[in-house]
Amino acid sequence: MKHNIGNVDRIVRFIIGAVLVFVGFSLAKWWIMIIGGIVFLTGLIRFCALYTLFGVSTCPIETPKE
Repeated sequence: MKHNIGNVDRIVRFIIGAVLVFVGFSLAKWWIMIIGGIVFLTGLIRFCALYTLFGVSTCPIETPKE
């Protein structure tokens, strides 16, 4: 699996995912917790299937050294 999530995107996903899990837990809404968990896990593994589907990548491109 090729990484397609950059560092800034990863940090944003961690924060949003953690907030959604906390809010879902506080409100006892399991579906909010699941969405937050998915967002958090995509940041953790640095891969987003939707990014692949749409051809998007926020991960910096590594150029080969000569």
